[in-house]
Amino acid sequence: MRENIKEEISKNLDENVSYLKFILKDASDIVFREFHIGDFKTELIYIDGMANRDLINDFILKSFMYKGDSVKNTNEIKNNILTVSDLIEVESMRKGIDSMLSGDTLLFLQGFPKCYVVATRLWPARGVAEPSGETAIRGGRDGFTETIRFNTALIRRRIRDTRLKIVSQNLGVRSKTDVVVVYIEDIVNKEVLKELNSRLEKINIDAILDSGYVEHLIEDSSTSLFPQIQSTERPDVVAASLYEGRIAILVDNSPFVIIVPAILPNFFQSPDDYYQRWMYSSTVRIVRVISLFITLILPASYVAVTSFHSSIIPTKLAYFIAASREGVPFPAYVETIIMEISLAFLMESIVRLPKPISSTVGIVGGLIIGQAAVSAGIASPIMIIIVSVTAITSFTVPNYDIALAFRIIRFFLIILSSFLGLYGIVLGLIIVLVHLSKLKSFGVPYLSPIVSLHTKDFKDMFIRLPIKYFKERPNYMKTEDKIRQK
Repeated sequence: MRENIKEEISKNLDENVSYLKFILKDASDIVFREFHIGDFKTELIYIDGMANRDLINDFILKSFMYKGDSVKNTNEIKNNILTVSDLIEVESMRKGIDSMLSGDTLLFLQGFPKCYVVATRLWPARGVAEPSGETAIRGGRDGFTETIRFNTALIRRRIRDTRLKIVSQNLGVRSKTDVVVVYIEDIVNKEVLKELNSRLEKINIDAILDSGYVEHLIEDSSTSLFPQIQSTERPDVVAASLYEGRIAILVDNSPFVIIVPAILPNFFQSPDDYYQRWMYSSTVRIVRVISLFITLILPASYVAVTSFHSSIIPTKLAYFIAASREGVPFPAYVETIIMEISLAFLMESIVRLPKPISSTVGIVGGLIIGQAAVSAGIASPIMIIIVSVTAITSFTVPNYDIALAFRIIRFFLIILSSFLGLYGIVLGLIIVLVHLSKLKSFGVPYLSPIVSLHTKDFKDMFIRLPIKYFKERPNYMKTEDKIRQK
């Protein structure tokens, strides 16, 4: 599977150039520039569009043209001629080619069994902009981009610590994608770091095109609905996670950074929670928890009550529900499933449509479909209200991945309630809870700190206490340095 490239570099320049032209044939963006430096025949090789041509012209070629006649040995080229800051010698043809394919420039000399690699990377890049998927009321407006060095710089701005480690490697046999593991050396849990590196080493795939590839290849359970790895576009979220002892993985060409390990409460926390007063943040978190239960059990409860347990609701309400369902030809569970599927179609179309028209289509489409369903007798008015409330409460979850997981569980509970009523809802919630209690993310229980019973960690879960009480890092992370505030 690995590309067959020879390792050694010949002293014969023509042999090296012929070999490179052979393996890089039919690649019109490869530039070969031959010239002479004193007594040395020289070849410059780079990829047009990925290398900085101004740097090549002004600091490599111009330097050689003005001072090249005095060159007597290769050491003078490195020490006196090349006016570039990043220059290394490599003895492996493979390493040289990998560097060139990443945007660097290769310099071969006649009679020299090595090559110089000059850092000239200048990729097409999108500027730093506000994250579109994680809006914040307060906090930084900068977000990650597709360029990995921009992303590491955004993290460095927030963590000016010599103990911040940024370890690079390449993943993907053909893509050779740059992947960076970021952690704070004296805080991180060494066992988690060791396990992460072990899983990354086992990845053997043609290409890594996005951080989602890495996420799927290193997660604990690929059959679980729940994400065990957190992803974010916000540098402040990554910095806060690193200070807690977690590890960030950056992938070139992806604006999403993944963070391990991840526990369930992480997906219900927003950066705004830490920038606003603790009373506001705690209230919002309680609202999110209540919204979660509503979006999970409201449709299933409607099915259970109308089909099995109508006696538990007030008589007038029962009459109203029965009257509103008059003329609807389907059982309650079929009506609910039809409307939930329609809602899923509408939400998915809103995500895929261009932004200028997605909001309009969402509002108009929802109104038209709801009114048409009631007029046609497919659904009752109360069913439209239930579906609308379910959709609204699902939007309070800050993380899109976890919201998708609960959307699928909602269908599961509706089906169970259609057979067993309220007992089916309770049974379904027990099954989900048992699954969550068994789930782990890099050795950390998914329901931490609830299952670990570290009461000190409860100060940043369902409510957030004032920052002055955050004396220690989370106990479930088992960090090296446990104190973060004195």
